Amino acid sequence: MTQLEAARKGIITEEMKAVAKDEGIDVNELREAIARGEVIIPRNKNRKHIKRILGIGKGLRTKVNANIGTSSDYVNYEEELEKLKAAVEAGADAVMDLSTGGDLDYMRKEVLENCPVMVGTVPIYQAAIEQRKKGKGVIHMDKEHIFDVIRKHAEDGVDFITVHCGVTLETVSRMEKEGRVLGVVSRGGAILVAWMKYNKKENPLYEYYDELLDIAREYDMVLSLGDGFRPGCIADATDRGQIQELIIIGELVQRAWEKGVQVMVEGPGHVPLHQIGTNMLLQKRICHGAPFYVLGPVVTDVAPGYDHIVSAIGGAIAAWYGADFLCYVTPSEHLRLPTVEDVREGVIAARIAAHAADIAKGVKGAAEWDLEMSKARWNLDWKKQIELALDPVKAKMMRDQRPPQKEEEVCTMCGEYCAIKMIRG
Repeated sequence: MTQLEAARKGIITEEMKAVAKDEGIDVNELREAIARGEVIIPRNKNRKHIKRILGIGKGLRTKVNANIGTSSDYVNYEEELEKLKAAVEAGADAVMDLSTGGDLDYMRKEVLENCPVMVGTVPIYQAAIEQRKKGKGVIHMDKEHIFDVIRKHAEDGVDFITVHCGVTLETVSRMEKEGRVLGVVSRGGAILVAWMKYNKKENPLYEYYDELLDIAREYDMVLSLGDGFRPGCIADATDRGQIQELIIIGELVQRAWEKGVQVMVEGPGHVPLHQIGTNMLLQKRICHGAPFYVLGPVVTDVAPGYDHIVSAIGGAIAAWYGADFLCYVTPSEHLRLPTVEDVREGVIAARIAAHAADIAKGVKGAAEWDLEMSKARWNLDWKKQIELALDPVKAKMMRDQRPPQKEEEVCTMCGEYCAIKMIRG
C-alpha cells in the first residue's frame, strides 16, 4: 500500500507521523492533504538508510534539493560523497544522484547508503549510457532496457525518479513549429527527442505509462514528472512546447492518482521575473495542486558564476507563488562540474530563498525563527545569533575573523556608535 492509498483509507502511517512532527502540524490534516495529492512523502519501501522522513507539498516548509554525481569527463566517487556530506550538512532536504560517468550502480548505491534524507535519480541517463557502452547510440535503446533500469533503481530504494513522460511527438512538433533560441536543454528530454525522431515512435515512458505506474506503486516510489521542454533561456520561457508538455503532465498526474501513485511535477528552468507567478499558477491549476518542483528558476542568463544568487531570486518568488520544492543551482552552473564548496553555497542560497517564501506563505515557524533572531540582536547576544543563523558555520567564522575592536559587545561596523546600544542606554 502506498502513502496515497493509505491516506485515502484513513490510515495514518509512521511516515505521516514523522512528517507531522517535523512540520509541527496536525497529522490528520496532513493525511487529508496526502489523500488529495497535494502532499507527498518520498520514501521507497526498500530504502534502508534514510534517517529523516520529510514531506513535500502545500502547507509544508519549502524543501531544497541538491544535485551531485559524476560526469563522463570526471569520475571521482570520493569527491561526490564529500559533496553529499556537504549538501546534507548545509541543510539539503533531498539529494539527486545525476551521475553519467563511471560505475553508475556503485555510485547510486553509495549515495543511498550514505544519505540520511530522500534520494532521487534520473534512470534514463543510465539507460542511455549503458547503450553507449555497448557501442550503440542512444537512439537504439529499447523499451525493455529503459524499464529494466527503472525497476533496478526502484529495487535499490530510490525514493523518487525523474521521468520525462510529457516529451511526446505532439510536444516536439509544437516546439519545433514555434522555434526556440536554445531548443531542448534537458538531458533526459534531449535523449528522448533524439530517440523519437530517429525511430519515428512515441516516447516509451508515455506510451507505456501504465507499466511505469505499476513499478512506482509496487515500491511506493514517487514519480517526478520531468520538464523535458523546460526553457533553457528566458527568451524561451512559457512557450508552446513548455505549456503543451505541462498539459500532458496534468493528465498524467490524474492517471497516477487513479493507480494510487504519488507524483510531483517538475517546472522551469529559465524564467524572467514577471512570468514566474504565471508559471506557478498555471502548473497548480493544470496539475490539480500536485507538488511543484522547480529548478531555480533562473531569472537572467548573463550572470555565470553567480547563478546561485540568480536562482535564489527566482526560487523565492516561485515558492511564494506556490512552488513546494526548490532544486538548487550552484555558482558553477553553465560553467563546470560543481566543487564541494559550490554545492554548499548552492544549498545555502536555495535555503534562503525557501525560507523567505515560507515567511510570505505563513508556514508554521518561519516568521517565529526571524523573530527570535531579532530578539537576539536587540540583546546583542552574539552566541544566540550564531545559533539561529541559517548558516551558523559562516556566521561564526566571520564574527571570529573581525579585526580588533574596543568593545566586544558590538560589531566592527558601528563600534561605539552601535544604534542598538545607544537606544538601549
